[in-house]
Amino acid sequence: MLNKVWAAMIAVSVLCACATGRMQQLSEAVLAGAGNAVQLILGMMGMMCAWTGLMKIADAGGLTAILSHVLGPVLRRLFPAYPPESPAAKAICMNITANLLGLGNAATPMGLAAMKEMAAQNHGSKVANNSMVMFVVLNTASLQLIPTFMGTLRAQYGSTTPFDILPAVWVVSAIALAAGLLAAKLMEGFSIG
Repeated sequence: MLNKVWAAMIAVSVLCACATGRMQQLSEAVLAGAGNAVQLILGMMGMMCAWTGLMKIADAGGLTAILSHVLGPVLRRLFPAYPPESPAAKAICMNITANLLGLGNAATPMGLAAMKEMAAQNHGSKVANNSMVMFVVLNTASLQLIPTFMGTLRAQYGSTTPFDILPAVWVVSAIALAAGLLAAKLMEGFSIG
C-alpha cells in the first residue's frame, strides 16, 4: 500500500513539474533531498551505534536484572502471564528501557525478541493474546524520559538547545501511554471473529 502512495506522489510531482515547466527544479530538489538523506543517516548512525552498544553492555553488566526488579511490580500487573525472570519479561524490560531513553531503533530488536518469546508461549495460536496486544501498545505509546533521537536530530539541524522539548515530550508521551494502556485494558474482554 505504501509503495502505491509513494508512486502516486512521485507521479503527481512529475506531472506538476511538466505542466509548470519546472523539471529542472524538480531534478535539483530530488538530488538535494537524496544528499540530505545520506548526511542525516550518517549523522544518526554514530548515535544509534553508541546507544545500542551501551544497551548491550548494560544487559551484560546486569542492568537488566536491576531494571527487572525495579519495573517488576508494573510488569507483573501488565504482563501477568510472564514471570519476571522469563526471557519474555527480560526482553520487555530492555525494550521499555530503550524506549525510556528515546532509542526506538535500539528498542526494535528487543521488541521483536519479546514478541517472539510471547508468540512461543501462545500455544501456536495465530491470534495475539492480551499480553501481546498490551506490549504493542506499551511499545508504540512509550514514555520517553530522554528523547535521544529527536535531540540528536534537532542538534544536527542547528538547534542550540536540542533538549528544550523535554517537558512537552514527557507530558505528551505520558498522556499517550495512559490512553493506550487504558484502551488496551478496556478492550481485553472483547475478541474479534
